[in-house]
Amino acid sequence: MKQFIAGLMLLMIAIPSFAEIRDVDQYFFDSKLGDFRNELVTAKKEGKKGILLMFELDDCPFCHRMKQTILNQSEVQEYYRKNFLIFTVDTKGDNPMVDFKGKETTEKLFSVENRVRATPVFAFFDLEGNEMKRFTGAAKDTNEFLQFGHYVVEGAYKTMTFAKFKQQGGQ
Repeated sequence: MKQFIAGLMLLMIAIPSFAEIRDVDQYFFDSKLGDFRNELVTAKKEGKKGILLMFELDDCPFCHRMKQTILNQSEVQEYYRKNFLIFTVDTKGDNPMVDFKGKETTEKLFSVENRVRATPVFAFFDLEGNEMKRFTGAAKDTNEFLQFGHYVVEGAYKTMTFAKFKQQGGQ
């Protein structure tokens, strides 16, 4: 019996290490051209649910934590890339860009217009460029971030809170 319990505990410790860890920039984020209006067209053509933007700062510890512990997991990358085009927005950035309505702006001004006051913010936009939902801060773990993706993709955000979705075992 002791050997069985020891083996079971070893298996529980080893299971999380089976998840493949991959580079975030290569496998999670899409290359951006700076024109979100055109990206909406691409998302529609590719059958995506919308666009996911990660508003971030270079020196944000929670942004770094998300990239090092959650966004680098292959299951997260595959699920989110299947459903969304994904881009970063530097909340202090002066890079020129075009917003979802076709207006020229900068990443910094776009962040202000989208009321981003903390980082990271994961903002989900539909195929018309309207914000569906947002997740502010670092997720507790991979499961919670995947659950939030399901919450948005399945449209549950229209009828219930994320807390309620989790309570009901949403996934």
